[in-house]
Amino acid sequence: MLISEFALKTGLSRETVRFYVRLGLLHPQTTLKGGRNPYQLFRPEDVATAELIRIGQALGLSLKEIAALMEKRRKGKLPLKGRIEMMRAQLARLNRKAVELDRLRAYVRAKIEWQEDGEKGPEPTLELAT
Repeated sequence: MLISEFALKTGLSRETVRFYVRLGLLHPQTTLKGGRNPYQLFRPEDVATAELIRIGQALGLSLKEIAALMEKRRKGKLPLKGRIEMMRAQLARLNRKAVELDRLRAYVRAKIEWQEDGEKGPEPTLELAT
């Protein structure tokens, strides 16, 4: 599939797709068509790779980290045990993030209640949010 179809299928902009190609995250095939700018053909595997990139970013990984992990896995240097350890570490980070988000939600709720009550009493602070 050409870049426009790939972008539509993955929900990525064409600029993002081109950026991922430049970073080496995606490896489309090239054709002889297009002269100095040959057409790039994306395969179904590239759609799966785009989804992995999206998941990695959602987990808080940088594109550089994602690229390094993908390269290690491609070379067989990321065994199952290492992948499991990495996922456990990521789960711990997500749990810490969830605790922080709970704290921020409690603060916002307290602030809304304080304002709805006419801003009487001490103003809620983040430090006091539970």
